[in-house]
Amino acid sequence: MTQKKLSVWKNRQVISWSLYDWANSAFATTVMAGFFPLFFKQYWAVGLDAGESTFLLGGFNAIASLLVVVLAPLLGAMADRGNARKRFLLYFAMMGVVMTGSLFLVAAGGWLMALVLYALAVIGFSSGNVFYDALLPEVAEETELDVVSSLGFALGYLGGGILFAVNVWMTLDPEQFGLSDVATAVKVSFLMVAVWWALFSIPVMLFVSEPATAPAMDWKSSARAGVEQLRHTLSRLKLLRQAGLFLVAYWLYIDGVDTIVRMAVDYGLALGFDANGLIVALLITQFVGFPAAILFGHFGGRFGPRQGIFAAIGVYLVIILWAYQMDQVWEFYMLAVAIGLVQGGIQALSRSFYVRLIPRDKPAEFFGFYNMLGKFAAVFGPLMMGGISMATGSPRLSILSVAVLFVAGALLLKRVDEGDGKRQARLLEE
Repeated sequence: MTQKKLSVWKNRQVISWSLYDWANSAFATTVMAGFFPLFFKQYWAVGLDAGESTFLLGGFNAIASLLVVVLAPLLGAMADRGNARKRFLLYFAMMGVVMTGSLFLVAAGGWLMALVLYALAVIGFSSGNVFYDALLPEVAEETELDVVSSLGFALGYLGGGILFAVNVWMTLDPEQFGLSDVATAVKVSFLMVAVWWALFSIPVMLFVSEPATAPAMDWKSSARAGVEQLRHTLSRLKLLRQAGLFLVAYWLYIDGVDTIVRMAVDYGLALGFDANGLIVALLITQFVGFPAAILFGHFGGRFGPRQGIFAAIGVYLVIILWAYQMDQVWEFYMLAVAIGLVQGGIQALSRSFYVRLIPRDKPAEFFGFYNMLGKFAAVFGPLMMGGISMATGSPRLSILSVAVLFVAGALLLKRVDEGDGKRQARLLEE
């Protein structure tokens, strides 16, 4: 490791920025991937059949993602024109915090209220990431992008994993924590996620600088300027052929990644695996993901981010084929290890690769498109799995269909010319 890479770990802005991943990954892990799918089926949606509850969960995930699709590019443009990336990050983070904490209040059988609060929390989580990602160019030089981006995901895995481990312990032995039963332990876990998310969001607000690139604006002026800037961005995006091609490739393969994250527990339940075993598998993914994401950052720095993404896609295809035929819970554990090895890496290297292909003067608006496509992918993937499961009665066929997304994404990614993309981006910087 070079002295320059070592300096990344000592940089207050880098660590403060990365800690937001530590903060909001608690929601992604404990709520989105872990307890919510289980608790929804077993507590809030009790009385609904398995296919119907899967369809409802996939549908509300899709609705939340679709709203992010609509909002992200405009909000990104508004934030750039109004020097408001940190302000927008704060607003959406607090939205996610409040909605997550409110899940504590939803009674048994209240599946509709639970899904509404969950969808609003997902909107806060996903929209906040637009502005968090857009701050990456402010804290890292181009030579550090892969390492810094991977550090964020690595701390996210570690932080999310630590809180998730505590939450799992609470559900396994609620009396030790002074709680009456497992349901109360899960509800308290949602409150803990909200507090964790709020607390560790403070450093990015205090210590990450956001240089002024335009005069400050009020909301009305910012909205008008955002619409104007969005039109300008669309015209510039047409000239950024390599960035546009990458976005389509990213849309396809990240669809597969997000679908596996959101639907893995539901798939395991559909195969008849014990809920506690599935939670243990999620913990395995978190703690394997911490060192693996850091290693992927260094792999990307040495061989290029695209090669790292290809390697991750290859592993995902093996995972899907194995998941299609598995029938033992230990196999789910092995797949959890494999997912942990590549999940953070493919996300981190995608983010750092995209930064290289866009103008550095308006990062939030371009990351608006990046997150828009990522979340639009999440509209299709869960609906595809839920629809195939309902139509065929076979969860195995639903997981197998996800492989198509990875293959199509890899084929398009192969056509992206990084050098040409950098030249196009620098020519369009204002």
